Amino acid sequence: MLVFYKKTFSKNKTVTMKKLYLIVILVLAVVTSLYAYQRFYKIKSMPIASQSVPKPNIDSIDRWLQAQQRAGKFNGAVLIAKNHKPLLMKGYGYTDYSRKQKITPQSSFRLASVSKNFTAAAIMLLKEKGLIDYDKSLTTYFTDFPYPNVTVRHLLNHTSGIPDLYMHLANKHSDQVGEILSTKEVVQLMTKFPNKRKSKTPLKRFRYSNTGYVLLAGIVEQVTGKSFEAFMQKELFEPLNMKNTRVWNLFSKSKTFPNKTTGFYQKDNQYYPHITSFLDGVAGDGAVFSSLEDFLIWDKFWYNNSLVSQENLQEAFKPVALKKRKVSQYGFGWVLGDEGRISHTGSWLGARNYIIRDTKTKTCIVVLDNSTNIHYSGEIANTIEEIILKD
Repeated sequence: MLVFYKKTFSKNKTVTMKKLYLIVILVLAVVTSLYAYQRFYKIKSMPIASQSVPKPNIDSIDRWLQAQQRAGKFNGAVLIAKNHKPLLMKGYGYTDYSRKQKITPQSSFRLASVSKNFTAAAIMLLKEKGLIDYDKSLTTYFTDFPYPNVTVRHLLNHTSGIPDLYMHLANKHSDQVGEILSTKEVVQLMTKFPNKRKSKTPLKRFRYSNTGYVLLAGIVEQVTGKSFEAFMQKELFEPLNMKNTRVWNLFSKSKTFPNKTTGFYQKDNQYYPHITSFLDGVAGDGAVFSSLEDFLIWDKFWYNNSLVSQENLQEAFKPVALKKRKVSQYGFGWVLGDEGRISHTGSWLGARNYIIRDTKTKTCIVVLDNSTNIHYSGEIANTIEEIILKD
């Protein structure tokens, strides 16, 4: 369990130290969230090894990835699939540096913000069952919620205008947070500490919001009476036979699970596991773990499946009209690009992930990294995409 401060501090010092810690962690959360979203744009080029870019064939890409791993530029797993069949599905490096256990297609990585398309799918399942309405006010699910004109759809599209609770807490209410923040607590605090802006209507402009997706997980719990973790396991992962996918955070009953990777960082030529933060108790904005093998299933889910109707699936890929004739290219948990390109990224402590789906060619590229090589893994994803989709 994460400890904010030593008990020997005076009360004032306790609050000060705790607030300082919160600010550091929350700034990191915002930075990684912004980085996760920057896949709307091309990640800036960065030389990732002395080798030249690989030739446009799978064997060359495989050898190139091995070279990146040996050079310390990448530690993770890569999937390249076409028509739901893997052309390359392989691990490069270790699930846990302390044990030197090799990464496999079954190794389960923390997805960070890539989890958002899983959260969106959960909401779509509830819509399919007639348990929610995308365009109903959040007060339908949270009676005292202070934004009556905000709907489920606004949360899904990041157009709610709801403030980022994490920074709100760091600035004013750090003493109100327990040692680990839970999904339920986020919902309660959003009611208790609403934003002070005059308008409580949606912004009609895009503003990426982790808090919005935590609230979506809260809606799942409110409507079903189950934990988000239990609902996802029973209603999504098990029916799809996603054996190495689950919601896992600091409130999960099990301390770990089979095939789980450990995020790490390097310092003075030594490797250390990333510590958890107080934000690792929430779900919805992150907290899903999954493997390359299961991403084959997940890619197929978004084309056709027995759980969600085709009409409902298409809702996830509709751009949103904003002010001044602008359009937001964010659907339900997915960034919507040009010519059928759909993607998302995720970045958190010891997690750097990229999923790119080209719906015209039914190509899927997944790059999962459990190290701190944030810029390198992004460039690896870019390079593979350019080679595969150009080929």
